[in-house]
Amino acid sequence: MPREQRRAQLLDAAHQVFVVHGYHGAAMDEIAETARVSKPVLYQHFPGKRELYLALLDHHLGILTDAMVTALQSTVDNKERVNAAIRTYFDFIAADHQAYRLIFESDLLNDPEVSDRFETFNARIADEITGVISGDTSLPHAQAVLLGRSLSGMAQVAARSWLEVADDVEQDVASDLVSRLAWRGISRFPKES
Repeated sequence: MPREQRRAQLLDAAHQVFVVHGYHGAAMDEIAETARVSKPVLYQHFPGKRELYLALLDHHLGILTDAMVTALQSTVDNKERVNAAIRTYFDFIAADHQAYRLIFESDLLNDPEVSDRFETFNARIADEITGVISGDTSLPHAQAVLLGRSLSGMAQVAARSWLEVADDVEQDVASDLVSRLAWRGISRFPKES
């Protein structure tokens, strides 16, 4: 099997095991068994469980980052941009809510390397939003950063909270509610000519 294909297989197996057992409860033996490979094959690709978890985290954060940047750059209409960005969080959760839980509810959140990756992700998305706000308004940069972080955090927390009520609130309805709330707030800062 080609190296990249084997790596993807191992990440998928690790994902399954980490979702069921969490980081601390997961064992490399079980990951190798789930992937149907020997432990030496697993260790050829990942020196240990921590490196495997970090690679999986990078993979999922990369997918979400790409999707968010694409959403934010998909239009110049700010209302549509807000809708697209919030919908992206909801779509990511709906597509694989276990990946979202693995990323944002990990039992390794206090680990410096894990928290650095989250901060890098959050900063990247907030910077994208800040750039739009700074370009459209006369707000000082620090205020635009605060708004960017706030909008990103609201979308993230709302999408996570939706999982708890997903049986009662359809995804499109939930995404629309949060988008309207965000737009009513951010639209108070009109574009400057």
